[in-house]
Amino acid sequence: MERLQKTGTILPVTAAELKESRLGLGMEKLDRDAFEPEKVYDKVAALGVKWIRLQSGWQKTEQQPGVYDFAWLDAQVDALRQRGLTPWLCLCYGNQLYDPLATQYQGAVGCPPIRTRQAYEAWLRYVTATAAHFAGRVEYYEIWNEPEGCWTWRPQPRPEEYADFCVQTAGAVHAGDAGAKIITGSHYEDTLQSFAAEFAAGSLSVSDAITFHSYQYDERKSIHKAKAFRHLARKMGKPVEVIQGESGSQSQSGGNGALNWVRTDGEMQTKQLLRHTVADLISDVKFTSVFSCVDMAENLDAASDKPITTCGYFGVLGAQFDPKTGKLVGNYFEKPSYYAYRNICAMFGGDIRVEELPVLFCPTASTRVDGLDCPTDRLVYGGFTRQDGSAAFAYWNATDLVTVKGYDGSVSLELYASGDIRLVDPMDGAVYELPDECMIREPYGLIRLQHIPVRDYPLVLLIGDFAKIDRQE
Repeated sequence: MERLQKTGTILPVTAAELKESRLGLGMEKLDRDAFEPEKVYDKVAALGVKWIRLQSGWQKTEQQPGVYDFAWLDAQVDALRQRGLTPWLCLCYGNQLYDPLATQYQGAVGCPPIRTRQAYEAWLRYVTATAAHFAGRVEYYEIWNEPEGCWTWRPQPRPEEYADFCVQTAGAVHAGDAGAKIITGSHYEDTLQSFAAEFAAGSLSVSDAITFHSYQYDERKSIHKAKAFRHLARKMGKPVEVIQGESGSQSQSGGNGALNWVRTDGEMQTKQLLRHTVADLISDVKFTSVFSCVDMAENLDAASDKPITTCGYFGVLGAQFDPKTGKLVGNYFEKPSYYAYRNICAMFGGDIRVEELPVLFCPTASTRVDGLDCPTDRLVYGGFTRQDGSAAFAYWNATDLVTVKGYDGSVSLELYASGDIRLVDPMDGAVYELPDECMIREPYGLIRLQHIPVRDYPLVLLIGDFAKIDRQE
């Protein structure tokens, strides 16, 4: 960035300032009291996300047969809505009142109520009561979490079984709230197989949207998955929205949960978040959700009578834990990933449209890197527009984040654009003007950007007033 002149920073926006956005955050595991939400709400609202994923916690809600105490979940839903956030609810997990298997795992994680008719009917009654109770406050209901995993659909996942579960559960949701929207899937696999089997068995017929999860460092797979799942649903008979429901990485090594086998740090977490979030936007998902809001106790197989003392470091907010209890010590604090995500939320909040822009990369010899511009086949990129005609173009080099520590190169490109062009680094929100030597105006409204920076995380060209900027005096 040494040739560029910093002229401002991206202005953060709060959830309450946004009428809509495609950006979200996970606040899962409150059914197991995994963290203290009262210490999180304001920080999450200030982040500028809109969608918040919660888990319904059947066992926490129904502790006596037929008696539903929603007070704990009411507090969360209302606190979020009061701050301009939109909660969506994952209906899960089991209940030890009706299933002996559920007594073995904390929160009855992964214990679907399908082994007896009594359990199934109790589940459907609970779902109807939940939808009726939250009618007007919650619109989207996701049916279960990662049902193709043997730790989340015990003891043995079967797509046809889950499909029937979706059909029955969707009916129960609509019995409580006829206008509710149904989400199915919640899959983590890089395959079409689970979705195809479930669609064929009937889940597609009740789906308004499908979700997938993406715990990996190659965000290009997420783009392929979103497109493949969208087209599969269309080919099998019903177009549906696609939602990326969980994606994230840990900010330090030694944590429990997904990707705990990869050496990592805060910089890798931040770059993974930036790359995956923008990739999800490029793939035109309805919305995307980062896991998670905070570091927290993490163990899906935890015994029901034991505290969870192992921690996952997925949060954009960090924490210190008591090693004996897994409980929070002190307050949550913002990580670098929090500020980077806040910049993305500020730039891409509101009504944006994914759109191909007239941009063509033109790699040439670059003295800036003592060689050539970054080859086009290594770049991930995409364009966005607003109704006022402003636009944004995000691009980055899809390096292997695990094995390549940092990348700083150059790209050259042509574009057709009207309005001011600025370059934003979402890592810190800095906004740069491009000097004349980098921005060459050509005939017919074309502009050549010569040897501008490219990194291993998205940089964003703003065209016109796409985002609000706090300008330096």
